[in-house]
Amino acid sequence: MATERYNAREVEARWQKTWNDKDVFVTDNDDPREKYYVLEMFPYPSGRIHMGHVRNYAMGDVVARFKRAKGFNVLHPMGWDAFGMPAENAAMQNKVHPKDWTYDNIAAMREQLKIMGLSLDWSREFATCDVSYYTQQQRLFLKFLESGLVYRKNAKVNWDPVDMTVLANEQVIDGRGWRSGALVEQRELTQWFFKISDYSEDLLEAIDTLDRWPDKVRLMQKNWIGRSEGLRVRFEFVSTAPTGDKTLEIFTTRPDTLFGASFMGLSPDHPISVKLAETNPDLKEFIDECRRVGTSEEAIEKAEKKGIDTGLRVKHPLDASIELPVYVANFILMDYGTGAIFACPAHDQRDLDFARKYDLPVKPVVLPKDADPASFEIGDEAFTDDGTIFNSGFLDGMTIGDAKNAVAEKLEAIQVDGTAQAERQVNYRLRDWGISRQRYWGCPIPVIHCDECGVVPEKDENLPVELPDDINFDKPGNPLDRHPTWRDTTCPNCGKPAKRETDTMDTFVDSSWYFARFTAPGHDQPTDPSAANGWLPVDQYIGGIEHAILHLLYSRFFTRAMQKVGALDLKEPFKGLFTQGMVTHETYKSADGQWLSPADIQISEDNGNRVAIEAATGAAVSIGSIEKMSKSKKNTVDPTDIIDTYGADTARWFMLSDSPPERDVIWTEDGVQGAWRFVQRVWRLISEIAENTEPRSGSLQDIDDKGLEVRRAAHKTLAAVSKDLESLGFNRAVAKLYELVNTISKAVSEGIDSSGKEYAVREAADFLVQMMAPMMPHLAEECWSALEHDNLISEASWPKADDSLLVDDTVIYPIQINGKRRGELTISKEASKEAVEAATLALDFVQKALDGNSPKKLIVVPQRIVNVVV
Repeated sequence: MATERYNAREVEARWQKTWNDKDVFVTDNDDPREKYYVLEMFPYPSGRIHMGHVRNYAMGDVVARFKRAKGFNVLHPMGWDAFGMPAENAAMQNKVHPKDWTYDNIAAMREQLKIMGLSLDWSREFATCDVSYYTQQQRLFLKFLESGLVYRKNAKVNWDPVDMTVLANEQVIDGRGWRSGALVEQRELTQWFFKISDYSEDLLEAIDTLDRWPDKVRLMQKNWIGRSEGLRVRFEFVSTAPTGDKTLEIFTTRPDTLFGASFMGLSPDHPISVKLAETNPDLKEFIDECRRVGTSEEAIEKAEKKGIDTGLRVKHPLDASIELPVYVANFILMDYGTGAIFACPAHDQRDLDFARKYDLPVKPVVLPKDADPASFEIGDEAFTDDGTIFNSGFLDGMTIGDAKNAVAEKLEAIQVDGTAQAERQVNYRLRDWGISRQRYWGCPIPVIHCDECGVVPEKDENLPVELPDDINFDKPGNPLDRHPTWRDTTCPNCGKPAKRETDTMDTFVDSSWYFARFTAPGHDQPTDPSAANGWLPVDQYIGGIEHAILHLLYSRFFTRAMQKVGALDLKEPFKGLFTQGMVTHETYKSADGQWLSPADIQISEDNGNRVAIEAATGAAVSIGSIEKMSKSKKNTVDPTDIIDTYGADTARWFMLSDSPPERDVIWTEDGVQGAWRFVQRVWRLISEIAENTEPRSGSLQDIDDKGLEVRRAAHKTLAAVSKDLESLGFNRAVAKLYELVNTISKAVSEGIDSSGKEYAVREAADFLVQMMAPMMPHLAEECWSALEHDNLISEASWPKADDSLLVDDTVIYPIQINGKRRGELTISKEASKEAVEAATLALDFVQKALDGNSPKKLIVVPQRIVNVVV
């Protein structure tokens, strides 16, 4: 056969057509083989794939192809997370309809993904903005509503007064809307909620069963759920509060520090704060200022600690002679605990910052180990470590744990207005999931507002509640609110005129159950339970660490909710989770500080230093740090350009080979060219083997030492690569394949001069191509064809290593002369000590060192080392 240069563009298109024509990757739910479900987090259709997509989907594809070769019935689908604000922003900026923008982007990205040669079942493709998908999502919503998992209440939100929409916490930057730049307000709006908090303990406990999840993700989820055991304590007001309350209730996890209490703190949204503000202009202005900060804990944490003394005072529960001032403080959240705290500045940093600002007492009550109680003081940092209780009356000398229990027992026994002054309580940081969004491009919430009947769920037979196409974005806000007819409907209950809900669902809802829909995407209900139960949980889920909390937590909740309404019968959606690293690239800046793209740069060597210039002008360019590829810093590389130049297999190989998959990969032109050279080298090697051997040729009975060496290398590599692919150790597998190519190349260059060696080389070539196939599928198909196999490698079974060839029958002894390593000896494991000594003395470098003399000592440590003393 010809051994011309490998033409990736021609080869890859041809094999992709073959796979498509033969429906090689279409999955049959009724296939009796053991099932394996591999899924990458589906993309948002922004219009172009990026290198992060290439890495993510290449990894998933390796797993899918490997498991398919291992005999599994593999489900490997693809879809689009297609609703959301970017489409509405594009509609406003470019005067296009969000639907048109979205589906045009999907078409473009679908073609880009297809040229990567991914083994996807495209017959199951859907977008979350497809009416057929969000119809089923509305059906799930109604089922959840009926089962008590959905409710409606007033809630505080970030409101952009210019764009007239709710903003997520992440969209509030320095107190301003990310797009309009307007000062954000906190408003009370009626919102729809999913009752995820009902599952707080279940979601927390089950984390320990997710043993194929990264530890860091499990810890992040535990922290987000935030279970805390503490005490609910009632502090008596010295004078009744303006709301009529005689006590102020707080929740604390540190009752052991009560004797260090310095002040009480109220959230700006606490009922007492709101009541006081009615007659206190300064307090009202302060609360308004607090509401201009984002609602996220991070935003509140970063803000300067501020407050206003209300003039109210409470009695200390353990010492009635102590009165504590009550402040409204900007760092207290209403939706955690009771919206009120007691503050112990010595042992909480936020409390300390506040106390220093307002010159409030700082009394330490936990003594560090080996510290002197007479001289221990708190500086600029609160002491939050373990220690012994002091300055605390009856608690002195106790451990923190014992003190917590002692305070609880004492306060539980005290009655205040016929109620115990304290009670033990478990609290969770996790709050119910607000899903209402005042936007057009999302799944409509299928409820109706009737003056007679109130809030009424839409009837199932009236689904879908479909988005209208005739909308415009001439004004800010939600177009559904001002559509002339869409809101108008009749009440499903009484038949009178009524109005549709104009809020749409948070796009996190769309991505919280798509994995279940993939199991039967054409079913007339949200799931086909038999299919969902058969395929789920997903065996291997792959995606970015940025989704470690909300997406995964919401998906876990949704699975439980779907179990409750009978859509499936399991709790956990993802058995195995892998979070890949980012793709990075060095950055470039022009002399005037403008970011420049790698495509605009030429790099050369000058006295060993890398020098960059602008290709168009020759102007000097500074080479900056290596950072995540981003449009803002222009350090992106277009995957399509790389694939057009080098082929998809080269891009895939580089992404898999450069670093461990959980770490960031640095994209370099040299690295890509190195991968391309390897592709060419493999093609030349297989071509040479194909030209000089016959299919299924040679004789195993004629294997000599050189042939056996090749066979051992091939079988050992096969066993090791199989293990690496099982554990997603792609870079380790790549390194072993490089070694095998070297071994086979050496054997071929020395000549295939026997039937036994021909058998070994041909077998090794087959193994090499089969092991490459999950990573470089097009090259593997071409090589497989060149080796004259009569099937597709994509349909071939994974080979099995011969266990007898995995055990070495030789051992390598390092040889030291006077304690310094000078070489090595390879000899049979069965060799006697005398045989090892004789073979050592026969080595050229040992004879040269002895110079005709006998060794003073010859020390043999069996199976380990030989030391010659001259």
